[in-house]
Order: sequence, then structure tokens, then C-alpha cells
Amino acid sequence: MSVCIRFLPDDVTIEAEPGESLLEVADRAGVDIPTGCLMGSCHACEVEIEGGETIRSCISAVPPGQSQLTIQLFSDPSW
Repeated sequence: MSVCIRFLPDDVTIEAEPGESLLEVADRAGVDIPTGCLMGSCHACEVEIEGGETIRSCISAVPPGQSQLTIQLFSDPSW
């Protein structure tokens, strides 16, 4: 069952499969999420998902059991 991922503030929507990397989904959608990549320790790729939880997209996957997921991108000019 695919999940409809919506990236804000650009309002870009794409279908993804549970378990798929959030960075790969964003890349496929043409959405840039900066990375530093130190496998989650640099926090450059933090995004906020519905409910206010902040996650690191480099080590996170599309969760199962949901039909939709909204991801709020942060803007950090230092990255």
C-alpha cells in the first residue's frame, strides 16, 4: 500500500512505499533536503512530520500503516 507524501512549504506531493528512504523520496519529488551526512549526527536533514515530531530524514523511512504523511521542511541558511 503506497503512502501519499506531501512536502511543505512547497506543497509537493508524491507516492512512496513504506520502508523507502525519506531522502530518496524527496529526491525523486525534486525536493532538496540538505545533508551533511554523518548518518543522523549532524542534524542537517531534520524535518518535522505531522504531530510536531522532528526526525532526521537520512536515517528515517516512510512509515507503514499510513495513507498520508505531511513533512515540513526546515530552512537553515548555514547548510
